[in-house]
Amino acid sequence: MSLPAVLLAAGASPSPSPSPSGTTATVPSLQDAQESATNAASWVEQNWSTWLAMGLQILLVLVVAIALRAAVRRAITKLIDRMTRTVQAVDGSALGGLLVNVERRRQRAAAIGSVLRSVASFLILGTAALMILSTFRINLAPLLASAGVAGVAIGFGARNLVTDFLSGVFMILEDQYGVGDVIDAGIASGEVIEVGLRVTKLRGDNGEIWYVRNGEVKRIGNLSQGWATAGVDVTVKANEDLDRVKATLDEVAEKMSKEEPWNELLWSPIEVLGLDSVLLDSMVVRVSARTMPGKALTVERELRWRIKRAFDAASIRIVGGATAVLEEAEIPDPTAAVAAPSVYSNADSPQVAATTPIAAQRATPPGK
Repeated sequence: MSLPAVLLAAGASPSPSPSPSGTTATVPSLQDAQESATNAASWVEQNWSTWLAMGLQILLVLVVAIALRAAVRRAITKLIDRMTRTVQAVDGSALGGLLVNVERRRQRAAAIGSVLRSVASFLILGTAALMILSTFRINLAPLLASAGVAGVAIGFGARNLVTDFLSGVFMILEDQYGVGDVIDAGIASGEVIEVGLRVTKLRGDNGEIWYVRNGEVKRIGNLSQGWATAGVDVTVKANEDLDRVKATLDEVAEKMSKEEPWNELLWSPIEVLGLDSVLLDSMVVRVSARTMPGKALTVERELRWRIKRAFDAASIRIVGGATAVLEEAEIPDPTAAVAAPSVYSNADSPQVAATTPIAAQRATPPGK
């Protein structure tokens, strides 16, 4: 026989106990407690399968998200490593030493890899978080709407940062410039020493470092891509023999093109383009050549040096400026048109006294 039946048989019915306020409070009986436990057990028995399914679903989502994230990041890392090894292999060749900058390619590949890994992690983990919330029967519509409003507010507040980031991503992906390039960004110019997603560092001609925000760059002039042009203007006197001047310049160009290291820096023969301008007392001869990117100034200095020495040996006079300066021997004497001194320049000479219309009266001494 159960305990409640024994109690009922003994006539012991539960009696209310007085409460501190004077009212009677009903004390739950053992039967009520048994019924509550039975109901809880039955509720757990009815819903344990749902909980187990939700837990397994959440675990599956987490495992798949972590595995997918690791696989994608590993694939991106292998791709970047393969790009780096390809660049190093090309750099070992003779042509690669001229065309490929290992540091530039390495930083570009590292930046692209970092961006791709961050984007992949954000997409995978964000999707996994939304799927986990959906398993708890949470309505995602208000959450997504709130996230959209917050994203718009953050976008307006940090629009400059977003602009810098997006501009940096496209600059890197399009390979507009890299480490070692000499660029003109409009607001600053110099050699690129670091390329970031938000800021690009430039070293100016005087050694200063410029921090240029990528979003502020409206146009870029890359002086290190393709080829450069070295141009030298030679100003000689107007009476020089043009055939002799051209023959001397051709000799200098041929000799310089065969010597090292100029034969590597010159990507086309040095050409005498002809007369660039003709003035009354001078004429300008233009010399041009296509060079390696960033080496035009070096080639111009060496070319001027050689032309000056060759012209001195050939007795060809180089004059400076747009208008030539006349030699000292050709400057006319300013006193040549002045007449020689005359006796009339002496006021006490007899000739001056004879031509005076009224002779001066001399005072006679008294007593004569």
